[in-house]
Amino acid sequence: MFGLDDRIASFSDGTTLLVVMVVAIVLGLRHASDPDHLAAVTTLIASGKEQAARKAGILGLVWGLGHATSLFVFGIPIVLYRAYLPEVVQRGAETTVGLLIVCLAGWLLVRWRRGTLAVHAHGDREPRHAHGPAHPRKARTRPQAYAIGLIHGLGGSAGVGILLIASIPSHALAVVALAVFAVGTAVSMALLSSGFGLTLSSAPVQRSFQRLAPVLGMVSLAFGIWYALGAQGLLPYYF
Repeated sequence: MFGLDDRIASFSDGTTLLVVMVVAIVLGLRHASDPDHLAAVTTLIASGKEQAARKAGILGLVWGLGHATSLFVFGIPIVLYRAYLPEVVQRGAETTVGLLIVCLAGWLLVRWRRGTLAVHAHGDREPRHAHGPAHPRKARTRPQAYAIGLIHGLGGSAGVGILLIASIPSHALAVVALAVFAVGTAVSMALLSSGFGLTLSSAPVQRSFQRLAPVLGMVSLAFGIWYALGAQGLLPYYF
């Protein structure tokens, strides 16, 4: 994003194991902060009861593991053979990521409109619970979050391979670095998700969550549409 990946990768000449590992970890941290990742995970967390930091962290980790699986599986042929996905496939994967963000945002807006988002505003004495007509069910299961992560990971596999191949001449070391990168991204997403969950479960946010939810949904919806159109070359695309 904005040349940061190239600058991070340039710190390693691909020959020193420790430096390669540090660079791979930093790349994973940087990659986890991409706007498309943040948009997807934020809507996952905000769509239901996974608002506590621990539960949000677990959901983010499962999502990240799915993402890491795609990164590793599709990154291996790039690292070993420089076998990149055809451009049309890459564009299709990025477009799918954008549409996925649109779907997540749309589902958040639907749940908000139906009044089925869980809201827990805790006062000094008794907790107050504001729910819709029925008890809200979990918006996203762990297998669903893993599947979403798998789809999302397809969009970044080519960029990951380019960065690792450019700086690591050893195939064995490149594969290890790819694995570290993938795992680092998953752990980073768990930490970021925990932070989001802690924020969303705080009393001030909970008190205004019914007003905040549609804003999150609309911003993510607009971002997903822009991301999908950008992947197709219809709008400026920066990632």
